Amino acid sequence: MDHLKYPIGKYSPPENISKSDLDGWISTIENFPGEVKRKTENLAEADLQKTYRPGGWTLRQLVHHCADSHMNAFIRFKLALTEDCPTIKPYEEALWAELPDTVEMPINASLQILEGLHVRWAFLLENLTESQLQRQYTHPEHGKNFTLAFTAGMYSWHCNHHLAHMGLAIEN
Repeated sequence: MDHLKYPIGKYSPPENISKSDLDGWISTIENFPGEVKRKTENLAEADLQKTYRPGGWTLRQLVHHCADSHMNAFIRFKLALTEDCPTIKPYEEALWAELPDTVEMPINASLQILEGLHVRWAFLLENLTESQLQRQYTHPEHGKNFTLAFTAGMYSWHCNHHLAHMGLAIEN
């Protein structure tokens, strides 16, 4: 079941994050909305109800989750850039995935959110200084601080992680 839950493996950042790592991560973040759109544009409504594993989210829930998650991530970046190591507010993503706008709503609105959000996010990341990339926020559930450089890699992984889930759901 782990290969279905983590089809690309768990996030494992490099020990030392290079400019090349960051450039690749930014590219993934920038291109993610187009990849999601390509995977979903010719699907029937019934296809959006497919899951990537037993008990997993539907394709519809995955698309809406990415919009929810990435909005939260972008806000975390902004908080870390404008406050001194803020403690971010976690959210119950599994519960968010059960709300009507995630379970029933067409995916178009979330595709639009992802498109605009990722343009801004990639632009922000491309224009951060090395010092800004080392700014941190505290995640209370993990009990530690995360740098923005580390977090950029984590969300690049998150993009690829859910693209792999979408591919599995489409194949089911």
